[in-house]
Amino acid sequence: MTSPVTARWWANRPLATKGLVVVAVPLLIFLGSVAALYAISRMEARAEQDVRLTIAIQNDVNEVHALLAEASSGVRGFLLTGEPRFLEPFERAEVLVPQVTARLRGAIRDAEAATRLARIETLAGQKREGLALLLTTRARTGPDVVGDPAIAAGLAANKQVLDALRGEIEGMQARERELLAARQDRLTAVRQNGLIATGLLTLAGLVGSLFAVFLFSSGIVRRVQRLEGDAVLLSQGAALDQRSAEGDEIGSLAGRMVEASRLLRAREQALRDGEERFRLVIEGVRDYGIFALDPDGQVVSWNTGAQRIKGWTGDEALGQHFSVFYPGDDARERSMRNLADAVRDGRTEDEGWRVRKDGSRFWANVVITALHDETGTLRGFSKVTRDITERRRAQEALELARQEAEQASAAKSLFLSRMSHELRTPLNAILGFAQLLELDRSHAGQPDDASIQQILRAGRHLLALIDEVLDIARIEAGKLGLSIAPTSLETIIAEAIGLSLPEAESRHITISSRSGELPPVAADPRRLLQVLLNLLSNAIKYNHHGGLVTVAAQADEGRMRVEVIDSGIGIEPEQAGQLFQPFTRLAAGAARTEGTGLGLSLSRALVEAMDGEIGYMPRADGHGGACFWFELPLARSPASPGPVPHGTAPTTLAGPRDVTILLVEDNLANAQLIEALVARHLPQARLVSAMQARIGLDLARRHRPDLVLLDLHLPDKDGDWVLAELHANLPDIPVILLTADAIAAQGEWAARGASVVLTKPIDVAALLAAMNQTLLERMS
Repeated sequence: MTSPVTARWWANRPLATKGLVVVAVPLLIFLGSVAALYAISRMEARAEQDVRLTIAIQNDVNEVHALLAEASSGVRGFLLTGEPRFLEPFERAEVLVPQVTARLRGAIRDAEAATRLARIETLAGQKREGLALLLTTRARTGPDVVGDPAIAAGLAANKQVLDALRGEIEGMQARERELLAARQDRLTAVRQNGLIATGLLTLAGLVGSLFAVFLFSSGIVRRVQRLEGDAVLLSQGAALDQRSAEGDEIGSLAGRMVEASRLLRAREQALRDGEERFRLVIEGVRDYGIFALDPDGQVVSWNTGAQRIKGWTGDEALGQHFSVFYPGDDARERSMRNLADAVRDGRTEDEGWRVRKDGSRFWANVVITALHDETGTLRGFSKVTRDITERRRAQEALELARQEAEQASAAKSLFLSRMSHELRTPLNAILGFAQLLELDRSHAGQPDDASIQQILRAGRHLLALIDEVLDIARIEAGKLGLSIAPTSLETIIAEAIGLSLPEAESRHITISSRSGELPPVAADPRRLLQVLLNLLSNAIKYNHHGGLVTVAAQADEGRMRVEVIDSGIGIEPEQAGQLFQPFTRLAAGAARTEGTGLGLSLSRALVEAMDGEIGYMPRADGHGGACFWFELPLARSPASPGPVPHGTAPTTLAGPRDVTILLVEDNLANAQLIEALVARHLPQARLVSAMQARIGLDLARRHRPDLVLLDLHLPDKDGDWVLAELHANLPDIPVILLTADAIAAQGEWAARGASVVLTKPIDVAALLAAMNQTLLERMS
């Protein structure tokens, strides 16, 4: 029996130490047993080897005696008969006797046996020599050996040697028998001692194993069984009693399980409280139907919101398959497909019509979530339903409004396209012939005609109005193409001032710039120039005679601010809010200046499209006049070159040979304008005209013209059909498109075979330059 102190000491040892002791005790006993058995087996093997060696020595001694006896008999037979076959035993003895005696010398360890073996070897040598001497005498005396005294003496001597040898062999055999008996007795004793030792070792191993089992059972198994019982109580939620905790890991685990029991009971009470609060919250939700389904889709819980939305009470809904909420004959199939989607993806969301208890329908947003336990087993589904019928109706109304707006936008775009064509077509004749008259008077050296200038001014004013209306329409439709790039503001300001100087000088108005060196801005150069020209035009139009216009620019915090300040009539404060409204011209200047009322509105749209801002403020110095400003973001890379002013186009064709020009135009006035233009400024050209697409294409095939002037709007086929045919069959003929549809002119015509696209009303100089450049390229 162990003392309490020892038991306590053992109980407080770590499990590693206990395990080491439990394993080491039987292991050491086992190793000791193996070592003892190995020693016993070694002793037994040595004893058995000694026995076998003794038997082998006896056999070898007998073999020496037998070999010599047979050799002696063989020699006597040879002496009597002379037949060689009697010599075979002698010859064999000559070979084997030395080998056997040598083997005996290596095997004998007993001193007496070794002495006798030495005498046996001597006698065996004498015997072999005597037999050899008899054979020599036989060879000398001949076959008659009977009565030969030498032979008789030799035989007698050999017999004496053989007798002496036999005596030594018998003595040696007797000694070996003694040795064999002793060694057999020792082998028997070793085996008996081995059996006894094996029994003792087995008993020790059994006792050691039982001791190890006792240590393991008392120190580990019994306490683990107790822990197992505590674990069962813990899983049942029962409280665990505080036990005397030993100092090893099992004792520590027992203490932690007691602590876990206390914490679990506390958390269980918290969980019950939380579940009650959660139930109250779920029950209190009225805008969402929240309920649970079992894995088969049966309703297992129901909240107040579900009752309000669907009309079923909890008692009526519980146990129902949730497909009852789906309309149609395929309700169960669709509902189970939703559950399958939730199982596959974890959750699924669906919108569609659902059915209330009274048969009415509502548009529902439904979220179904698959619920799995910690082993991954499907336990059911949670389902959240929301009635979004009103939102659905609002979306439908918005969709209808969007479609109506798109239809209205398309109708407006069609109207603007047609209006552009219908207005530009007569303007083309008005401005075209006015430009021809102006060119004629210029060539004739006559002064400008005020009537012609009035026609050109009025036509260009109308054209500007059309362009501004179309620009605003494009911006509103989101179809205004901008090429935002790093742009040199200094270059744009310089060009805008240069283009505005003629108008300013006519009213003795001075334009100055306060900008200096400026970083590049991110803008569309052409549209930025358009904004500046609009602001400068207003600053000049609404200024006093001999007034001042200043352009100032300054960069600050990633933005560029540009101000156009004038000394004009200014803006009344109550009218400032109407400045950027389209078709609005304020009364202060509307009576004395012409305009469209679209410049500021278009400028604001362009600036905002370039991620900028535009506005108005009174002059900071308190004097009369106005200050219009806009801001644009600075560019992150160096500026690209600004717009380069075009030079004056040549008015006559440079070239040595006559050319053929095909005009396809259905408007007679426009055709007459082109004919007059070609006749006056391209005298070496031959003009062929057609008013229909098919006729024009036929003329192109017959005459192979050097240039085709093609209108896009023709009575039988559109001009783009003619362009496609020319591009496919006569790709070497250049084509200049002429169109009164400014929107269509923005298409990708170069890829479809057009060299140049010009918008009506035609700028005569631009048309002449394009024709001249195209013909020169063709002739080169």
